[in-house]
Amino acid sequence: MRKLRLYLDTSVVNHLFHDDTPDRQEATLQFFEKTVRTGFSDAYVSFVTLGEIRRTRDTEKRDRLLTAVAEYNLKIIRADAFIPEARELATAYLARKILGPRERRDALHVALATVHELDALLSWNFRHLANVNKESMFQAVNLEFGYHKPLRMITPQEAIHEEN
Repeated sequence: MRKLRLYLDTSVVNHLFHDDTPDRQEATLQFFEKTVRTGFSDAYVSFVTLGEIRRTRDTEKRDRLLTAVAEYNLKIIRADAFIPEARELATAYLARKILGPRERRDALHVALATVHELDALLSWNFRHLANVNKESMFQAVNLEFGYHKPLRMITPQEAIHEEN
């Protein structure tokens, strides 16, 4: 069986350390331990995710987040030949008003996961990303731009690998 290729937005890495949302934190920890650490799925972050982490003002938190990226051996989608396509796709999402102009980074998360043909984008952002209505709108634009592989938009809880 092929490994799932999962894109993690910044909210997923952040929730490793969110004590104020214990249910989400626990689900995130289970996802990382049962799905990522075991190698059941490949987990990816991008330069967008890393940039958001690096802009964290709390240096202790920033260091913990960057350590988690390394500790869980998250694969990094580098700035490469797909960047122009991703930027064009993100701009289309904004032009179609799937997201507002202030959500450019969220649009880039979706576009990068799409152009790299990942299986799912994981997020705790229900308003903009992990939302079935948004997922269908993003998919319509993706099809228009020739990206036929569906991109699921789910929470880490939905991606936890459970042994049978």
